[in-house]
Amino acid sequence: MKRSVEAGHKRYFLTELLFCLAILSVFLPWKVYPIVFLLASVIFFISAYQLDPKSLKKFLRQPWFLAISAFVLYACGSFFLTTNGQPQIRDSLIKMLINICFFITGIYRLNQLDKASLVRIIDWTMHIIFLLCFIQLLVYHQAFHFHLLTGASSSAKGSALYNKELFFWGLSDKNMFGARLALLGFIYLLIPLVRDSRISCLRILLVFLLAFLSLSRTPIVALLIGVFLVFWFFAKKPIRAALLVGLCALTPYLFVKVLRVDTLTASNDGMGVRITYWKAFFQHFDEIRPWGNGFLKGGDFLRRHAAYYHGEPHIHNTFLSNYLELGIVGFISYCLFLWFFYRYCIHMNNLRSFWLAVFLPLLAIMMILYSGYDNDIILYLQLAFVLGSFQTIVKEKIKIGF
Repeated sequence: MKRSVEAGHKRYFLTELLFCLAILSVFLPWKVYPIVFLLASVIFFISAYQLDPKSLKKFLRQPWFLAISAFVLYACGSFFLTTNGQPQIRDSLIKMLINICFFITGIYRLNQLDKASLVRIIDWTMHIIFLLCFIQLLVYHQAFHFHLLTGASSSAKGSALYNKELFFWGLSDKNMFGARLALLGFIYLLIPLVRDSRISCLRILLVFLLAFLSLSRTPIVALLIGVFLVFWFFAKKPIRAALLVGLCALTPYLFVKVLRVDTLTASNDGMGVRITYWKAFFQHFDEIRPWGNGFLKGGDFLRRHAAYYHGEPHIHNTFLSNYLELGIVGFISYCLFLWFFYRYCIHMNNLRSFWLAVFLPLLAIMMILYSGYDNDIILYLQLAFVLGSFQTIVKEKIKIGF
């Protein structure tokens, strides 16, 4: 009996360790995360099945699992029918399979863990991640003699900050690094909310500082949405009123200095590129087959129909990309996956306001970035699931502090 308990504790610790290593691995400059994800997937499944074999049958009947399985199977079929096995497209398919496998086995296993211990280890992992992100951004800015420390006048200037020769942590792409900061940064803000019933102003300031230093508008917009929702749902009425007044007062500054609306439609602006691609999508919608143009074939469509094309493999919108590549089946199955997983999360913890605060910033980022099966989205949903199923948040007990 004692040995059985000790073995169980070791498996719990191994799961926690592998999960945090998986989070760290996506920030490394070497592509080691697929190996870590695969290893973790195997360990997660074996550990979960050994602990409770009967739970597998129920888990496999979950609607979100069936929806994501349909999406993956259709994507695989599209790959084999519409491509000649090009290395880039093949690698993207492998990436999708690994990420989805890690997500499914992760949820299966994480649901069995002691969340208090796991959240504590995740918190320390986040400390390390954001400290290194701060150092990485300082290295970038130092190389520019800190001329861009107060912001960049254009998206192109901001992208120039990211010198690949100086890259050692995070990502060498401004928008993708910014999106990662936003998603994991928001999780970092939610940890004291669910663990201590506290909205941490210090964490909010630190994450916004990183977002500002990244020179990417994506994390700032997503974090503004997330932080606004957290205060709106969980703070008292006077705080909500002050937040609304403050946001209205800051709106002109945010539009001019942060969002840079004066250059929003320029061809060298990231948002301008997105608008051009979306315009091409709707103008030539009738040329998209109902069953999709093929897995990772968005680039071919943009090359033919966009006013200009910068070589991206997708259209910078998860949902439009899914329809363009995988048609009605891919679009509907992915939307159903998100909806049913949202419902699954509510079943674990019926605090709808928390889950709205989790999902709305994610949807905002997915509207301007990602292909849908990126490791950032996978990790974000897993981390949100861990926090949301940790313990019930009592709104009346929530306080604001540092």
